[in-house]
Order: sequence, then C-alpha cells, then structure tokens
Amino acid sequence: MLPEKPYSHKNDATKLSSNDLEEEVKSLPIYSARKKLVEQLRDAETTIIIGETASGKTTQIPRYIFRSGLSGNGMIACTQPRRVAAITIAQRVAQEMDVELGKQVGYCVRFEDFTSTQTKIKYMTDGMLLRESIGDKLLSKYSFIILDEAHERTVHTDILFGIVKSAQKQRKLFNKPKLKLIVMSATMDVDHFSRYFRNAPVLYVEGRLHPIKIKYTAKEQSDYVRASLVTVFQIHQDEPANNDILVFLTGQEEIESVSQTIKDISLSLPPNLPKLIICPLYASLPHHQQLKAFRQTPLGSRKVVLSTNIAETSVTIKGIKFVIDTGKVKSKQFYPATGLDVLSVQRISQAQAWQRAGRAGRERPGVVYRLYTEAEFETLTANTVPEIQRTNLTNTLLQLMAIGINDVLNFDFIDAPSKDSILVAIKELKLLRSVSESETGKYTLTPLGRKMAVFPLEPKLSKAILCSVDYQCVEEVLSLAAMLSVDSVLFTPQAKREEALAERRKFTASEGDFIMLLNIYRAFKQNKGNKVWCYENFINARNMNNVLDIRKQLRDLCLKVNIAVTSNHRDINALRKCFSLGFFMNAAELQPDGSYRSIDAHETVHIHPTSCLFKCKPAYVVYRELVRTSKCYMRDLCVVDPDWLYDAAPEYFQKKLKKL
Repeated sequence: MLPEKPYSHKNDATKLSSNDLEEEVKSLPIYSARKKLVEQLRDAETTIIIGETASGKTTQIPRYIFRSGLSGNGMIACTQPRRVAAITIAQRVAQEMDVELGKQVGYCVRFEDFTSTQTKIKYMTDGMLLRESIGDKLLSKYSFIILDEAHERTVHTDILFGIVKSAQKQRKLFNKPKLKLIVMSATMDVDHFSRYFRNAPVLYVEGRLHPIKIKYTAKEQSDYVRASLVTVFQIHQDEPANNDILVFLTGQEEIESVSQTIKDISLSLPPNLPKLIICPLYASLPHHQQLKAFRQTPLGSRKVVLSTNIAETSVTIKGIKFVIDTGKVKSKQFYPATGLDVLSVQRISQAQAWQRAGRAGRERPGVVYRLYTEAEFETLTANTVPEIQRTNLTNTLLQLMAIGINDVLNFDFIDAPSKDSILVAIKELKLLRSVSESETGKYTLTPLGRKMAVFPLEPKLSKAILCSVDYQCVEEVLSLAAMLSVDSVLFTPQAKREEALAERRKFTASEGDFIMLLNIYRAFKQNKGNKVWCYENFINARNMNNVLDIRKQLRDLCLKVNIAVTSNHRDINALRKCFSLGFFMNAAELQPDGSYRSIDAHETVHIHPTSCLFKCKPAYVVYRELVRTSKCYMRDLCVVDPDWLYDAAPEYFQKKLKKL
C-alpha cells in the first residue's frame, strides 16, 4: 500500500488557493455533464457509470449528489479497493469543499475511522462497508452507495454487489427509504453488469486523456526483465530530458534487481545524456523512499519509476510520458483441489493493459511500450479474472454467514466461484469449529465463529487470538497478529543486503519467524518507536506505527467480545501452541531429503530464503502462506510440536495419517 499522505494529483490542493481549486474543478470533463448526470441519478435506482481516466467522477459525483439534495438525510458512501485511494480522495474532496476532513467529508479504512456524526460523504474501502453490513443488512444509514473501480473485481466488491442488491430489495419490502447504487469504473464489461443489476442504465463520461501511441514488440520476449532494461535505455538515448518513464514489474526483488542494473549501466553512458533518477515503488518500501516517485523531476534529468501494479490506478505520478508494460503481474491463485493458495507471476488482462496505458496520457501525449506482440495481446483475457474465482473463500464465507446469509451456495454472485472453492472453504471453517451444518444443508456460525467474525483478520489468525484466552497470552498473540496484518516491517535494500541481514540476527529466534516478529515488536516498543533505531535496524518505521494502531484496535475488539486481555510474560510455548491451534492446516513435516511435505495437500514445499529458519531443519512447522516461484516456498514460519497439531484437530490428523 502507498503512504497515506497526499502525493497524487488529487491532493495538489495543498498548494492551490480556493479560486485555483474551483477553476480546476470546473475544468474537469465531468463538470459540463453535471446537470444531466444529476437528473439521471434522480430517476434510476442503480446506475452504471463508465468514466475515462481523469474525468473527475470519483471526486465530483458524491459532491453533485450532496449539493443537489438527492441524498436526503442519508450518507453517501464511495468505496475504493485500496486504502490509499480512500484516504487521499477524501482529503482532496474535503479541500475542494473547504471543510475540515473528518467532519462533512471523511474516510474509513481498516483500523482507522476518520468520520463523525456530521459526515455526509464517506470514502471507505470496500471491506469496511462489507463489515458494516454485518450489523446492518439494510445499510440503513446510507441513501447512496458508490462502488468505484469496479473493474478490479476484488472479493469485497463482488460480495457488495450482492449485498447492496439485496438491501435495495429488502428496503422496498419494508417500505424503507430507497437505497440508490452507482457502479463506477474506467473499464468494465458493461452489458454483464447491466444485466446483473436488472438492466440498469449505463452512462458514459468522457475523460481528458491525451493521445497515446501503443508500440508492440516484433516478436515474443523470453526475458521481459531484460526487454524492459533495453527499452529504458533506448528511450533514454533518444528522448529529451524530463520525459519520465514508468515501468511495470512484478515485485520487490525484481524492482531492486532492475534498479541496480540501471544504475550500473548508467555509469558508462555518455555524459551528455540526462541524469537518471531511479525511483522504486512497491508496498513495503519505506515512506520516505516512496515519496521520491511523486516528486517533480529536476530540470535536465529523467525519472524512471519501477513499480508494481499499485501504479495502475488510484495514484498519478507526475511527469510520466512513457510507460513500459511487461505484461506481467504477481497475484494469488487458490487451487481448491490441493488447498494451496499460491502467489505467482501471471499474465495481465487486456483491461489491466489499458489501465497501464492510461498512465502515459495523464498530462501530455504519451507512448506505451508493450513488451509482447499484438498477437499476444489478443490472446489475453478481456477482463481480469474476478478475485472471488481465484482466492480462498474461507474469510468471505465467514463474513457472509455473520451477515446472516446461511445459504452461501446460492448467494447471488455476479460471477459465482466454483462449487469446489465454496465447499473447501466450508470444510476449513468446520475444522476451525466456527461453522455448523443443519439437517437442511444450511450453515450457521457457532459461538466461536461469531467471535471470530468480529475480527477483520483471516479466520486462522482470529482463531489463534481466541485460543490465547486459555493460555493467558492474549497480549502476545495480539502483538503478533498486528505484525502479521501489515506489509513487511523488514526492509532489505539490495545495496546493503549483508548489513541488513547482520543487524537482523539479533532478533532471530530458533522458534521461527513468528517469534522473530514478536522480538522486533518488543524492541520497537522498548525504543519507543525511535526512527533512528528503525533506520539503523532496517525496520520500516511507518509500518511499525501501523502495527501499534492495529494492535490497539484488536485489543478494543477483544474487550467488545468480553475477552480478558492477559499476558503470560515470555512463555513462548504458549504463544506457539495458540498458532498451532489456528494454523494446523498449514502444517508441514520434514522429509529425509531435507524438503518439507505439507500435511494437508501432501505437496513438496521449502522454507523461503528470507525466513530466519532458512538454514534450519525443524521437524514440524506451520506457515502463513505458500509462494510459488522456482519452487513452492513457505513464508512466515513457526516451529511446532506434532502433539500440539494433533490436539488441535484429532479427527483431521487421523484421516491425514491414514492417507500417508
């Protein structure tokens, strides 16, 4: 996730007077269509809006609804798939309306609620609106709900389609005030969406995207990383300074490798060429380094931003004229047959390719270099496969049942996941003892399941928190749960890799990464969050401060469900037992050849090189997730006793042992 401070065009208001702001708002393409738009929204229960990049739809439509009085006494919710977008857009709209953020305009994201009783326009992540529906299926406080960036098809957005559609119907049945829905995106399969929402009308809003030229490779590229480097230097030698480059890569390691290679090659370039400023941009990068990508490029220089797909939407990086699209993205894919949730590099969709291309035409005419042939582009899927069809649904079903939807197999999905995925998730929830099945085939939450649903965490982690009550180590488990709920707190720059690893050894633990993270948390607290200490120890200070906020929220949730927050003061075994009770399905056993075999899926897996257990060979471990690159790696490990695993689910392990 990007930093929460404003760096995109949406937040330039900090430098603009109110007159300048008003002029900028009036220059938006959507401004001329505002009256017609309001009339359309007045009549329709559900509206689908296709608004081109930079049209102003996200900031202005909630304002038009509010000013026209269409929202009445209800609130206007506008959801975003990403936390950073919800925060920065709310900041921008508050500035445009000249109101204090958190009053008339506010935002709500996981572990942070910046709203008040005065809030009328509320920007929020789709996950937060879904959580609100647990306590209120009719979403009674809202008169308008805007589901933005619908093309991203996150699990939460897909579920909200069904929840809001049902709420509209229920409000009619109970003669409640109407709930109006707006579904917005720059690109989407409009016919599919319109049919799902009872043939809802589709409105098109023109943008002010500058013309862009698309260039494809003449032949297929076997090494897209090398091709991206060649393209960067081709542009650099042929184009004048201050025409910046944005390169889409798949992850931190790839970005750091390309960054170092560009720096090495640039040392031997002719002195008459512009100076190259390399700006990595990925989720776990420290705040002050993320800032570099958004700063104005000095005259006579060229900025090269190396980014993951976080730059596809939500933020604008000034100065970009050239986009290099590798055609790859790192995403999760769940395989219900094996139960593996695997993070791997995959091809993008055509919709993603056009989103990336749009980054080149925000401020001036641009050029997009697609590192694949036009024929390859035609073979890409038209739209991104919805996340709900490629992810583990355990948490999704837990949330649905918490809302009161027990017939999950027949939920009104816009694109239903496979039946196998649903049944695997139900099986996991049963094993966690959070769900029971009635004779009629309906599923309901157990008392344990209802408590688990209170926490905005994956069910395994929620289970570990609830198990910590019996072991009187709630404080410790909360600390670790918070550490596991942020992007990596460890920062390992390529140029100082050995130094970072050496500093990190003081935190390592023979019991695994979970305990190492707890050691880091305790050291951070002991040093009172000192930024210099974080810098010297290669710890991401911003993420650690997020950990403190999350931990406070989790602690409050414990008190809400009457959990006494106890501490066992350094009993590491108690902590490990709690995680074995929550993550027993993620267990692996050491094999004679030094590899591991996952007990649930009987897959060969390995300890990830970044783990503090990489050169160790404990007999049994539980892991947080699997990542498939050249091998299938386990990340975030905890050494456990096999007896603890057996005690967690005796019947489950008896069945597994029979199959071996």
